[in-house]
Amino acid sequence: MQFILLPTPLIASHPNMLNCSKILSKTLKQKPNSKKRKSKSKPKTLKSRNPNYSLEGDDEAFALKPSASSTTNHGVQPLGNLYLTSNGHNSRDSGLGDLKILTDELVLEILGFLDGIHLGILGTVSRSLYVFCCHEPIWRNLVLEKFGGGFVFNGSWRGTYVEICCLGFDVSRVKGDSVVIRDFYSDYLFQSWFCAGIEMREEWICRDNVARRRGISVEEFRREFEEKNRPVLLEGCMDDWDAMRRWERRYLVETCGDVRFAVGPVEMRLEDYFVYADNVREERPLYLFDPKFVKKAPILGAQYDVPVYFREDLFSVLGDERPDYRWIIIGPAGSGSSFHIDPNSTSAWNAVIKGSKKWVLFPPDVVPPGVHPSPDGAEVACPVSIIEWFMNFYSETKNWKKKPIECVCKAGEVIFVPNGWWHLVINLEESIAITQNYVSRRNLLNVLDFLKKPNASDLVSGTSDRVNLHDKFKRAIEVSCPGTIDQLLRKEEEKTANAKKLPFWDAATDSNAGAFKFSF
Repeated sequence: MQFILLPTPLIASHPNMLNCSKILSKTLKQKPNSKKRKSKSKPKTLKSRNPNYSLEGDDEAFALKPSASSTTNHGVQPLGNLYLTSNGHNSRDSGLGDLKILTDELVLEILGFLDGIHLGILGTVSRSLYVFCCHEPIWRNLVLEKFGGGFVFNGSWRGTYVEICCLGFDVSRVKGDSVVIRDFYSDYLFQSWFCAGIEMREEWICRDNVARRRGISVEEFRREFEEKNRPVLLEGCMDDWDAMRRWERRYLVETCGDVRFAVGPVEMRLEDYFVYADNVREERPLYLFDPKFVKKAPILGAQYDVPVYFREDLFSVLGDERPDYRWIIIGPAGSGSSFHIDPNSTSAWNAVIKGSKKWVLFPPDVVPPGVHPSPDGAEVACPVSIIEWFMNFYSETKNWKKKPIECVCKAGEVIFVPNGWWHLVINLEESIAITQNYVSRRNLLNVLDFLKKPNASDLVSGTSDRVNLHDKFKRAIEVSCPGTIDQLLRKEEEKTANAKKLPFWDAATDSNAGAFKFSF
């Protein structure tokens, strides 16, 4: 069988044609451009290869999206299926030759050193190498590194690369590639396709235990939620926003024109990003997440107002020197943010203008399952995709004493995310949102403590002056709000002293009350 990966003109025109052995040796001298998975969890053994199947195992069922097809992953099956075959043959190993001893991750890491030309050449050597060389994340890296945001996505990263490099070539020969390789088994490659193709299960969405409030006073919000560091979903505080009425696709594209917004590592026009969002079928869709959107498109900043509950923002005393604090967020279904804690110990609010988002939040003293922060908090290792976390870890939380706070935040609703809380967010449909991080008197001391940590240069984000931010902020607060820091310190000392005097039975009764209680 002959495999066509790149057009002949593109391959033949390359001035320094390398044979396959030279290609592999050359990789050792270049910088890698692909990332390894940090989670080693594996999908369940499957028997069916029907693209419309539901996958079942251990009383669980997964439904594939209509767009998912076994041809899009070239027929790759999970490794467990190998043990159900009669011949025990894995074409993955026979096609790799001596390289079969390498893990799939390492093979892809090596291929990540290659450019498109050499990936095309190597993909013609064997069926196994063809599958590896077609791995979409490799081509995604190539497109983003070579063309930045200047591309129009045509349904696959490989097809997009070829279309840009070879004008006039019939890209359907690549885009519509339906070659299926028999007897190819790989957990790693299968899971990448599987996570991109399954629907969110109802049980992952339906749990809703967040406090909901409409029309509460600022004083009640501060007393019941901000001071207690508890999440809450607020309704009715976006009703008068122009953004709620205007921010449809057509309006945003016409209004923003050629303005480029931050999308992952590149910047794209909204028109091009929406084309991508309509056609994407990948495990980790690119997310439009831009902290400079008001400077780039001032009219957008004029079409929403900070809800009254969050208007005390002490970081504003720094003026233009304050860290990044507001973002416009746009993404297709399946995009989102994996578990993280908001930067600089700030609290945040997130307002959904279009679409809906599933939220999972854990209190500061509970690390989510599958998440492994470094001792200093500078790095976090977690599953490569949000879907992978739901598949492998979500069920663990059912029996936890401190269950996560969960909800679906819909258009017109705002969620308050207290400082220090772990949270994961996934878009259930194409969504547009605004989020801002802020500092109020309720968490000012926490922020100051965070900014003066010994490893602040690693922890502080959103500013170029990480080391001096604490001193700048403290001085600005003392000038703008004299006596505030001393007053808060005295109040904290009194609170600590009173907590030590709490009678035993009062403490025991309080601990069994069933509500979250945190001290900072």
